[in-house]
Amino acid sequence: MNLKKELDELLHYRNAYFLAFSATTGYVCFGWDIGLIGGVLALPSFQQYFGLDQESVAARAALSGNIVSILQAGGLWVSLNACRAGANLLSHVSFGALVSTWFASRYGRKPSMLASAIIFLIGSVIQSIVGLGSTPVVGLKLFYFGRFFGGVGVGLMAALVPTYVSECAPRAIRGRCTGSIEVAVGLGNMLSCKYFFTIVAPPGCLTSLRSSLGQLWRRYSNPFWTDSPESPRWLVERKRYEDAAKSLAYIARVDPASPAVQSTLLEIRADFVGRHKLGILSQFRKMGENKTIALRCVIPPLLTFFQQWTGTNAINYYAPQIFASIGISSTTASLLATGIYGVVKFVVTCLVLGFVIESWGRKRTLFYGGIAQGLMMLWIGGYVAIHPQPKVVPTTYVSIVAIYLYGVFFCLGWGFTPLVLGSEVAPGHLRPAVMSLASSMTWLFTYVIAQITPTMLAQITWGTYVVFGVASVVMAVWVWVGVPETTGVQLEDIKWLFEGDLWIRCVQDAPGGRWLLGKRRAMSVDALKKRAEGVVVEGARGGSDVSDEEIMAPEKLSDGLHGI
Repeated sequence: MNLKKELDELLHYRNAYFLAFSATTGYVCFGWDIGLIGGVLALPSFQQYFGLDQESVAARAALSGNIVSILQAGGLWVSLNACRAGANLLSHVSFGALVSTWFASRYGRKPSMLASAIIFLIGSVIQSIVGLGSTPVVGLKLFYFGRFFGGVGVGLMAALVPTYVSECAPRAIRGRCTGSIEVAVGLGNMLSCKYFFTIVAPPGCLTSLRSSLGQLWRRYSNPFWTDSPESPRWLVERKRYEDAAKSLAYIARVDPASPAVQSTLLEIRADFVGRHKLGILSQFRKMGENKTIALRCVIPPLLTFFQQWTGTNAINYYAPQIFASIGISSTTASLLATGIYGVVKFVVTCLVLGFVIESWGRKRTLFYGGIAQGLMMLWIGGYVAIHPQPKVVPTTYVSIVAIYLYGVFFCLGWGFTPLVLGSEVAPGHLRPAVMSLASSMTWLFTYVIAQITPTMLAQITWGTYVVFGVASVVMAVWVWVGVPETTGVQLEDIKWLFEGDLWIRCVQDAPGGRWLLGKRRAMSVDALKKRAEGVVVEGARGGSDVSDEEIMAPEKLSDGLHGI
């Protein structure tokens, strides 16, 4: 696609881009926290204030893990709420993921996201008073509580934003819009590193700066946010068909009566026939309704599970310590290296969103990114094994480059594509529940990684990187074999990707897959739709004057129209 076409597309879909921008601004605050907390833990003033400099290596690692992971505990709690007190973690996982599902299904995506922003800001304000007029013991307790409370807001946001953006974005730019979440995280991460070097103050002032930035960012994003519509899929679920048509028209910048809007509206309605206003437990029960539905519900949590085992959060939260382990021992130098790492990730994420995600597709980015980042982790593990003492040798600089290349390859694939692919694959009538499960998996294993990384770095050293490297290769192979390509497919048509010869479809979509299969090919989506009766809907009529029975009638079917 040439530059003129790119600019024309940008102008045409500007409402969709503004919607994605406003919905993902909360992630800037989350990225700010990710970039800030690792540097805070490395500051001598922070360690002296809370007495970390007097603790043993094991005790310091445990306390650092607690401080970092308490935010994830808040995110995990909200994703797994409605569990009885005293239940073990496994029962939490099986019963939970209800809060964000309930809010999103009952009140809509947009109000629920606004609530998540308010909760996050309250948590930031609580953290901002740590160290101001209190003892270190009280300050640490307040710090824990503020991070946990902020995590509740982030947990809500993590489940809701990908659902909302993917349901609103036109299929031609859906990957870019949903992937802009990672741009927001990267921007916050980069800004935190930039401002970190200007701060020489008690811990309370550090979190106060973060709180102020979060409030200002939310304030200035509101002009875009107030004009953004509610999710058309949620409106259809609530049988508000005229409002859904207006939402679709606003996003695509066309008239609500246009054939594209009406065709898309009728296909969304067909997807929700008999599935309106499903309760929380009903949504979870219907995940096992048939093999296809079950598989589509399993893939998003698996994607986020694998994402956490790439090792990205180990580097995000403990980058200063990791750089120190390969010889960058100076606090200032390690923080500078961490800041450069954040800048590299942000720039690469923007480039991937702009030029790669829609042209390469989801499978290629995940496969190539997973293999390459795994090799970088294995190199770092080999270096630390050969040079157990942190000293600078010629290969030290190669290892530093390997860390930066790891960030590049992570942004190429596993940085934001799991959110994009997961929100696309999830069935429309179960998307809130499925994405809350995916969010639960994210927070559970982000919490686990944040807890165990300091101990792993202290106990098995180079084995830490080998674990993440092998996991990255395994997840790349799984994507190659078991995930179909969804790029450019309308959300309501993605179910057809899981019909017929699924394994053949997954392999033929993978790099080198067509060569391996020879002449064997899976049936195309259009062929499957023609073969099945009562699936693709004609766009001649739409709106609230058409009944669900009419929508599913065979005489209303056509394969010649394409929606938004």
